Amino acid sequence: MGATTCAMFLSLRYHNLNPNYIHDRLKQLGRQYKLRVLLVLVDVKDPHHELKQLTKICVMADMTLMLAWDQEEAGRIIEVYKMFEHKPPDLIMEKQESNPYSMLIDSLTSIKSINRTDAMTLLSTFGSLEKIVQATEDELSMCPGLGPQKASRLHKILHQTFKKPQHQKNKLEKQPSNNSAN
Repeated sequence: MGATTCAMFLSLRYHNLNPNYIHDRLKQLGRQYKLRVLLVLVDVKDPHHELKQLTKICVMADMTLMLAWDQEEAGRIIEVYKMFEHKPPDLIMEKQESNPYSMLIDSLTSIKSINRTDAMTLLSTFGSLEKIVQATEDELSMCPGLGPQKASRLHKILHQTFKKPQHQKNKLEKQPSNNSAN
């Protein structure tokens, strides 16, 4: 894909038929490229075992693993890599919002099952994070789209302690050090 970048394409179906193919190709490739991408076409029903195997290979071979779910997507991935070949990395990095409202929405959506719409509904209903934290489970569940399960999960997460319990601290302090001389 360029002077310092290469991509190898592999279909999972082909990999199942020829499992040594990727090892042979990696031996031929050597270490001649800075960025090496293994673009895998996921074209089998249950790809978990094969993907686990290929992930290990990529970690060991210092490669980036990318997945495509059809040939068109694989082609687009190659095109995008080629388009950004001489561009600075910050051009393709996700833009971070700097206004507090966007940052608060991003924080709320990091909670499992709270999506962007839920976060915006919570903020428009309660007005601030402080009031969301002070709300009861029942008040949270009254928000459109939240319901009792999401409200319960959100309430539980917002009221978790951030410190370790004192008894866990004491156990850690009492454990003997492995560095003692015999």
